Amino acid sequence: MTRIKMILPVPLPAAALAHFAAQIPQGLRRPGVQIDFAGCRAGASLLDSPYEWTLADAFVLDAGIAAQAEGYDGVCSFSMSDSGVPALRSRLTIPVMGAAQAAFAQACLIGKRFSIVTMWEPWRAHMLEMAARYGMRDRLASVRHIGVRPDTSELLSGKEEFVFARLEAAARRCIDEDGADTIVLGSTTMYQAHAHLASTLPCPVLNPGWCAFKALENWLDMGLVQSALAYARPERGNDAVFEGVRAVY
Repeated sequence: MTRIKMILPVPLPAAALAHFAAQIPQGLRRPGVQIDFAGCRAGASLLDSPYEWTLADAFVLDAGIAAQAEGYDGVCSFSMSDSGVPALRSRLTIPVMGAAQAAFAQACLIGKRFSIVTMWEPWRAHMLEMAARYGMRDRLASVRHIGVRPDTSELLSGKEEFVFARLEAAARRCIDEDGADTIVLGSTTMYQAHAHLASTLPCPVLNPGWCAFKALENWLDMGLVQSALAYARPERGNDAVFEGVRAVY
């Protein structure tokens, strides 16, 4: 049995984790692969600032270290923030995937220029930074947001009609005004809009959660892991630094 841990960069109750797990349909799953979702035990809440990004990095690192110790075969930072990914790739010997990097790479394979549609300005600013981190600013046509504060527990539930229309309008501006030929959803919390946008827009729409899962699964199939030359191993670890932090949900 291959076991994959999907780590959300915020503390979440079981009901919210079930919302996230629901976005990986049975049609994408295959026998012999177990997918478990988990939030962090403490840290960030909305990823709305460099302060929160730093908290998320630290506690996703904590969760990923625990996942390898528990015998997982791979871990994914299941957020477009790619929280903790560089640190986890440095610390772990199992494959580590980030949702943003996976989605951006897939967008570059199926199109020439992609745009990101997200919920609000703080996430838009972070997406620009992420594209620069991965050397993809030249392939990024634009990042647009719809001015709606996200809800990491309820996701888009109860707001579908209003949010879907805004996301579609923003995506069409990306295509018509910015020259995008591919649209990337700007958060794994937005997966409920994927089917609607994919059916109404004239171009591919990427769900970053699916991209991350399949990219990680592909690495595992091929026996790949991140390069230790790119992500240097620490001479000394200090994993116990997290032990005094209590769980917060």
